[in-house]
Amino acid sequence: MWAALTRGAANRCPSCGQGTLFRGYLRIAERCGTCDAPVGRIRADDAPPYFTIFIVGHIVIPLMLMAERGYAPSPWTMAGVFVPLSLLLALVLLRPVKGATVGLMMRLRITGRENDPRPEG
Repeated sequence: MWAALTRGAANRCPSCGQGTLFRGYLRIAERCGTCDAPVGRIRADDAPPYFTIFIVGHIVIPLMLMAERGYAPSPWTMAGVFVPLSLLLALVLLRPVKGATVGLMMRLRITGRENDPRPEG
């Protein structure tokens, strides 16, 4: 399971670790170019943004509290520092988190289409 998570987070196919997982910033490739695994069938949906917000919050909030307690900056200074920091962290972390989520879903054989009444294809 750890291998699938780290391969996905590194933009590699969770199955073989060789092919690329993404074909755009967040678009998953239909198939792995190396092992032909159907990675495009995995639907991570809302999990990666949720996990990303969770991680960013746990990084930024303690920093904000330490800055407030130690330096007492103005609200505008706090906003000017922590809004861009939060945005940057979210954009940097979203792709690896989505890759790790897809890797985990592949490892657990979850496609995200279990309750979809429409046929695949």
